[in-house]
Amino acid sequence: MQAISVTQLNGYIKNIFDNEELLHNISVVGEVFGVSFTRNVVYFSLKDENSTMPCVCFYPAYADKIKEGELVTITGSPNFYTKAGKLNFNVIKVETVGIGKLFEEFLKLKEKLEKEGLFDQLHKKPLPKEIKRIGVITSREGAVIQDIKNVAWRRDPSVDIVLYNTKVQGNGADKEIAMAIEKMSNYKDIDVIVVARGGGSMEDLSAYNSEIIARATYNCIKPIVSAVGHETDFTIIDFVSDLRAPTPSAAAEILTIDIKEKKENTLALIENFNRSMIIYLNDHLYNWQNNTVSLVNKFEKMLLKENTTLNNRLSRLSHSSENFLNEKIYQLGINENNIKRLDPRQILKQGYAKIEQKNKNINAKSDLSFEDNFSIIFSDGQIEAKPIKEE
Repeated sequence: MQAISVTQLNGYIKNIFDNEELLHNISVVGEVFGVSFTRNVVYFSLKDENSTMPCVCFYPAYADKIKEGELVTITGSPNFYTKAGKLNFNVIKVETVGIGKLFEEFLKLKEKLEKEGLFDQLHKKPLPKEIKRIGVITSREGAVIQDIKNVAWRRDPSVDIVLYNTKVQGNGADKEIAMAIEKMSNYKDIDVIVVARGGGSMEDLSAYNSEIIARATYNCIKPIVSAVGHETDFTIIDFVSDLRAPTPSAAAEILTIDIKEKKENTLALIENFNRSMIIYLNDHLYNWQNNTVSLVNKFEKMLLKENTTLNNRLSRLSHSSENFLNEKIYQLGINENNIKRLDPRQILKQGYAKIEQKNKNINAKSDLSFEDNFSIIFSDGQIEAKPIKEE
């Protein structure tokens, strides 16, 4: 039998779907998951308990009804895309039936844990101011750990990253992740824990919506950052964790400080410090100069005042001294005149004479002894005389 090409085979399969009338405009019920948008086209999958089916909707009006976890009835036809060899269900109508099973379970668990207080802000632990080592709980096989490393080490090459390898989906994934949280909680050298995985459907993220992970997160001693899925994905661990990061890369950015930014901030602080010091020194130098000038002026005024006071005192003292001396000279002159006037020699010069006998002044006749000679003293000399008794 001659081999056929891939294009020929895909063409045969497409003809089968296109020619089967029973497959045109049929309605299918299922739960929505894995929703994504490209321009005005909505891509998603529909599932039940056993199977999934990829779907595409080219009608933007139905975008609001195509939500993660919703139970919907879609109408359309299967279409086999020959170029990619892929089957899609082209949706032309969407009707909401209710909440899907997984989403319903998610809401019930969320309500239960919220009532127990697992989401309370009072239980949220603050992130350390300085983070040197980050513990990451994720799969070593995925791109998540590489994204975290790339972002963290680009910003700060000195930070350590410790990986705890676990499943991120499938049977037993929730137990592995919960055990990893419990073990890392006791690592003394771990500053913060990041529970991370990439985006996916609600079913893919179901492990992170489990009660066992929620309680392990709540009981963890270390601060926990949840970085599960894309920015629009919310899981139970997001509400229990101490901080939710929209993506794993965002978690790495939140937990690290950009070295370049740190250097720039340090340089800016140094520059601000230098500028502040220059301003401070200039202000104090200006104040010092002003104070010095003021002090000199005060000192000069004080000296001038003291000098004036001293000169006034000296002037008064000089005047007082001069008056005192003049008065003393005047008094001295009076005393000299008095002394001169009382000087016996001056009296003798006026024609008087002094009589002495035996070195005693004779002031009266009765003082004279007629037995001895006496002296008559004149201004220019003296003579000796002998007293004569009267008969």
